[in-house]
Amino acid sequence: MSTGQEHPAKKQKLEAKAIGTHNGTFHCDEALAVFLLRKTNAYADAGLKRSRDPAILDTCDIVVDVGGVYDEKIQRFDHHQRGFTEVFGHGFDTKLSSAGLVYKHFGKEIIANTLQLPLQDPKIETLWLKLYREYIEAIDAIDNGINQYPTELKPKYRIRTDISARVGYLNPAWNQSTDSATVDAKFLQASALVGNEFLDRLGYYADAWLPARDLVVAALEKRKQVEQNGRIILFEQFAPWKEHLFELEEALQVPDAEKPIYVLYPDETGGNWRIQAVPVAPESFESRKALPEQWRGVRDDDLSKLSGVEGCIFVHASGFIGGNKTKEGVLRLANLALDM
Repeated sequence: MSTGQEHPAKKQKLEAKAIGTHNGTFHCDEALAVFLLRKTNAYADAGLKRSRDPAILDTCDIVVDVGGVYDEKIQRFDHHQRGFTEVFGHGFDTKLSSAGLVYKHFGKEIIANTLQLPLQDPKIETLWLKLYREYIEAIDAIDNGINQYPTELKPKYRIRTDISARVGYLNPAWNQSTDSATVDAKFLQASALVGNEFLDRLGYYADAWLPARDLVVAALEKRKQVEQNGRIILFEQFAPWKEHLFELEEALQVPDAEKPIYVLYPDETGGNWRIQAVPVAPESFESRKALPEQWRGVRDDDLSKLSGVEGCIFVHASGFIGGNKTKEGVLRLANLALDM
């Protein structure tokens, strides 16, 4: 029998939630924050209110980048107020913007929902940290006016194609219409731009970056089958390995004496093989042990005669990489180089 009252669940469904942020000129951080919130269970169907009027913002279920309050319990995520010092943690110390705040609290859920994985899947934590490092942190820093370098270095050129700059360019110019409807439409365009780039980046890390990490883990575990001290890593297929290797060495606490010196892998064509010296750091051009000086800059038959290894193709003049026609050839070069 009907009581004439709406069922609570039906009433809740009819009353759409609202996300609030400021109106006027928009920035990358709140454009991304709004996009991300719509990837959560709670705010997937939420409307958007852009205003600085406290009375309007008070009607919103969640507010980002305005209001002067950061309190997760009441779903308020501003970062402009005096005394705000929140950072992401986990080794990151960049002050958060609204994007970083939303990502810190909702990022794991967003990744799990996007990839359709359980929240407890260990890949979620790995991707959450990776995306903060590679995508979100720079947005936080730029919005908070944090210099990329600790000292005032004058760059030789400017880069203004970063995502924060591209969002900024979507704001109406000084001599264009700035009525609220126009600016709100531009904001939605900016939110889609930065949000879709986030999803593209997440897709790459989930579908390509993580599988490469699995290959590096397996190769690390088997490296003493290749060389008794574990100083040679062998990949049976080409994959990006450098970043993963350094992170895994630290996580697994690999002793210095057992850290890999050379990495062997088939080249991108699959026809020949490469030997690459592991650098001292991911971005360094200095190797832990470069290939022997006497091989550097020598090619083909001359290199085969000099090294005593058939099928040689080249060794780079800096000694960081070389090539051979076979897996056996690069393995022989690596063992010789270890002892030279």
